[in-house]
Amino acid sequence: MPKPRFTKRHRLMIRWGGACLLGLAVLTYGMIAGSARVDPAALNSDGTVEGLTSVLTREISPAEATFSFEEVSTSAGIAFHHFPATRRSLLPEDMGSGLAWGDYDDDGDPDLYLVNFRGSILEDGSPNGTEGRSALYRNDGNGRFTDVSADSGLDASAFGMGAAWGDYDNDDDLDLYVTNYGPNVLYRNNGDGTFTDVTETAGVGDARFGAGCAWGDYNRDGWIDLYVCNYVKFVYRDADRMRTDRQYDSETPYTLNPSAYSPEPNVLYHNNGDGTFTDVAVEAGVADADGRSLGVIWFDFDDDGLTDLYTANDVSANGVFRNLGDGRFEDIGAKSLAADYRGAMGLAVADMDGDRDLDLFVTHWVAQENALYVNMISEGFMDAEGRTRLFFMDQADAIGLGQVSLNLVGWATGFADFDNDGNTDLWVVNGHTLEQPDDHTQLVPQRMLMFRHLPPAGFFEIGRWAGETLESPRVGRGGAQADYDGDGRMDLAVMIHGGPPLLLHNTSSTQHHWLVVRLRQTSGNTRALGARVTLRTGEMQQTAEVGAGGSYLSQSPADLHFGLGPIDIIEELTVRWPDGTLETLQGVSADQCVILSHQADYQRN
Repeated sequence: MPKPRFTKRHRLMIRWGGACLLGLAVLTYGMIAGSARVDPAALNSDGTVEGLTSVLTREISPAEATFSFEEVSTSAGIAFHHFPATRRSLLPEDMGSGLAWGDYDDDGDPDLYLVNFRGSILEDGSPNGTEGRSALYRNDGNGRFTDVSADSGLDASAFGMGAAWGDYDNDDDLDLYVTNYGPNVLYRNNGDGTFTDVTETAGVGDARFGAGCAWGDYNRDGWIDLYVCNYVKFVYRDADRMRTDRQYDSETPYTLNPSAYSPEPNVLYHNNGDGTFTDVAVEAGVADADGRSLGVIWFDFDDDGLTDLYTANDVSANGVFRNLGDGRFEDIGAKSLAADYRGAMGLAVADMDGDRDLDLFVTHWVAQENALYVNMISEGFMDAEGRTRLFFMDQADAIGLGQVSLNLVGWATGFADFDNDGNTDLWVVNGHTLEQPDDHTQLVPQRMLMFRHLPPAGFFEIGRWAGETLESPRVGRGGAQADYDGDGRMDLAVMIHGGPPLLLHNTSSTQHHWLVVRLRQTSGNTRALGARVTLRTGEMQQTAEVGAGGSYLSQSPADLHFGLGPIDIIEELTVRWPDGTLETLQGVSADQCVILSHQADYQRN
């Protein structure tokens, strides 16, 4: 019997109908609880919370938990330790770090860059020390990695936060930008396995509290531009370490509260095409000066061929900026319904429901629920002037992604089809910002979440059955996905604060098919950032955009991975290249990496 198909209009009706019923339940429960003088947050004898915090819990049988992962960092040759110091309850020390997958030597295998925070900012350990350095691991193509950090020149000693690979000079190899608590750095790939620090020449050495960063060609001139998030104006004073607030029955030092510090404006570095950049954030309308920005993602909200911009802001409204096509952006935060004032950290984008527009997932701080902003543009809603309305609806609760995150602090995240069944699954890295009550040098660990997507029912959390490593709580931060061993199954790398990273090899047993699409351009924007790929076979339809990966302080490769289920031949594969050119292939076989090249015509943009 075929599965029922629901349009977004149907889901919208269900959502608001459910909201009304839930509201009535809240009112009734409140009246009962009030009359009986019952604390609605009181714990049951088994430790669960009675009342509304558990009514949305959903279960799945172990037999349906088809994912499995094995932690293989040591056997793969990765020996790394993040933040080799004693934490001092200071905001910059607790927020990072991230990692970045990118094929820097262009041999077809994604390599891994791990960002490090060299020590306490109070001690400012020696930059010449051997510990606390960032590291580059070259993928050897056999499931193992070689540490080439020193030889490459990327073994920086800094207060590192995030990183992103991008070919800014169009010489067909990937360069690297690294954000820091302090001056950021741009490394140019010399093409021989080494890198040169070109920060000063390029003019991109912002010295503030850097966070997420992302490359994208917003003006479609073939030279990729760079957006850099700045977090807060952190100022250390000895007296502040004695000040505390109480949050969720825990003492929180003033120096860990982002609300204690003013936000910093962000930077949009326009690529001048000559190895230099110019900050045009204010002129373009994307400085986001009131946002405590941690994450950024470029993706085309409205499918008009122009890449738009979204920023994840902590205790601030998120930034939603629509590309107007003339070098400027329109701030549509309020009318987009996707600019909630919460503690946002991680971002992930995918066409989650197969309607050819891109949806957005956002991780949040504890008690704020993660959000799934479903893109409503394909439903054709019109405004008073007869124009298509661009807005999102948060449907996290309705499909199993909201309530489950209430007690967690979410960071890195991503959509990936782990079992290749054709449905986009989801992973979320967690780890508290609150300290352990008996040891303030340690943060509270939390378990990572793995969701299997089973439409139309939604998402089901199966992490406890997906591998021994995923059962253990950790203080997670950055993370990104990549099929590092080329077996057609998506793997994960996760940064652990104050510890070794995780390399989670996907060992899921599946007979399903898959396809990887790798795009290249020969006349600029060499990795085709902003290109959109759509696969179609019968009723199956999937869409993805190059460069719209997201996560937290981290980056996944530009290759697009599609799970196909039982389908072994793609009827139609369509690429909309960044210059607007459409290319269609028919009868594409599954279980391979399809490499397509394009001579872009940027003159018409």
